[in-house]
Amino acid sequence: MSENQPIHNTIQKPAAGPVQREMETMLRAAFPDADFTLDNDSAKHHGHAGDDGSGESHFSLTIEWAGFAGQNRVARQRAVNKALGDLPGQRVHALAIKATAPGE
Repeated sequence: MSENQPIHNTIQKPAAGPVQREMETMLRAAFPDADFTLDNDSAKHHGHAGDDGSGESHFSLTIEWAGFAGQNRVARQRAVNKALGDLPGQRVHALAIKATAPGE
């Protein structure tokens, strides 16, 4: 590598595990036409409380769905938790949710 070439560090996201894939399937079913991103944050919490060693204990969800229009933040989060059934609190220790309607 020459002295003048920039060094680029690329962090690749790990492939989605079975819990993440299940969550994505449940979200697609509950919120048709929603745009969402579900990130596995478990590596950031390795060794902390709630880390079960599975690599799928902590997630962040950003979801935009027209059906959220007119709902407050709590109602939106309840809808997401309902859609995910027993996953939060059972197999998922933490789920950060940012739920919006289009245009917000």
